[in-house]
Amino acid sequence: MADNENQPREYDAVLGGKSEIPLYAAVLGGILGVKTRLASPIVEVRIAALKDALKYGEAGLDLMIEAWRDESMQVKLTAFSLLRYRNEQKVKQNLDKFLPSFNFDVITVNAKGEEISRRPHSARFFPEDLGDGVVLEMVSIPSGTFQMGEEPDQYDQAQPIHQVTVKSFFMGKYPITQEQWQGVMGNNPSDFKGAKRPVENVSWQDAMEFCAKLSQKTGKNYRLPSEAEWEYACRAGTTTRFHFGETITPDLVNYDGRCPYASEPKGLFRQEITLVGSFPPNAFGLYDMHGNVWEWCSDRWHDNYNGAPCDGSSWETGGSDDRVQRGGSWDDYAVNCRCAVRYGYALGFRDGDCGFRVAAS
Repeated sequence: MADNENQPREYDAVLGGKSEIPLYAAVLGGILGVKTRLASPIVEVRIAALKDALKYGEAGLDLMIEAWRDESMQVKLTAFSLLRYRNEQKVKQNLDKFLPSFNFDVITVNAKGEEISRRPHSARFFPEDLGDGVVLEMVSIPSGTFQMGEEPDQYDQAQPIHQVTVKSFFMGKYPITQEQWQGVMGNNPSDFKGAKRPVENVSWQDAMEFCAKLSQKTGKNYRLPSEAEWEYACRAGTTTRFHFGETITPDLVNYDGRCPYASEPKGLFRQEITLVGSFPPNAFGLYDMHGNVWEWCSDRWHDNYNGAPCDGSSWETGGSDDRVQRGGSWDDYAVNCRCAVRYGYALGFRDGDCGFRVAAS
C-alpha cells in the first residue's frame, strides 16, 4: 500500500484516457474498461481499446461498429481494418454506410490483346468532399505481399526482384483531376484543360504542396504513395507485365497505340489526355494505372533495387535527389506503361504528361 492515501494502490483501476497512467495502477479492464477508453480524448488510447474490444463478443462488436462514427479517421480506419472481413449482418450494413462499395469488371487479355476473361469485382472507398460538388474517392487497398520488379526486358532498373510486404492503405481511385487540383490549389496548370481530366504539368514539389494543403483542408494525412505501394496497387494481385495481362490495347489504356508491346496489332494514338475513368480498372478498383499521365511517387531515385526497403515504405536514403515516376502516359509506347517501369526526374520537373494520385494511411 502506498504511504500517501491519495496515491493509487497496486490494483487500483484508473480511467482510460488519462495522459499518464499512475505508477502501480492497472488499466480498467473488461467491457466497461474498453468503453471508457473509447471515450478518451487520446486517439492512440481509443485505437488500443478497439483492438481489445473483440474479446468481448457482441458487446465489443457493437462498440467497434460505433467507432465508425468517431471523429478521428485513424480510429475509423482501425475499426474498418479489424472488421472488414467479418460476416455478421450488422457489420456489413454499417460498413456500407461508412465505406460504400462500387462494382466493376476486371478484364484480362492475352498476348494478342484479345479478351480472355471478364470477372465481376467490387471495392470499398471513402468519399472526401472537397466542396463545390468536387469529391475525391479513396479506395481501400488491402495489405499483402508481392514480388516487386521484373525480369530484364529492355531495362534493368527494376532489378533485383524482391519480396515486399505492404500494409493496408487508401489510394486515389483516379489520378488527381483538374477540378480537384483547382479546389485545393486555386489554379490549373494543365495543358489539356478539362475538369475530369488528370491535372498535369505538375512537379514533385507541386504534388507535395497539394498533399500538404489537402491534409490541412481535411484533417487527414494525405501523401504521395511510395514506389512499392504504387506497384503493389498497380499489379492488384497479378504477376504479368500489365495488370490486364500480357499486353495492353488502346481500348484498355490511353497510350501511343502505334507502338504495341506484344503481338497485338497497332492501334489508335489519341494524342491527348483522356477523362479519368474512361478505361477499365484493375482488381483493386483503380483506374488509369497504365498510361494517361505519369504519376509521381514519394521515393528518392535509385538506379536499381539493391538495398531497397521490403516493408512498402518510401526509400528516402541514398540515391539522388530526383524522384520516381510510374505508369507511363498518353504519349508513351506500350513498353513504358508496364507495372514495373520506373524513371527518375528532378524535383521541379514539369511536363504535359506529369500527374499524380494521392494515398492515405
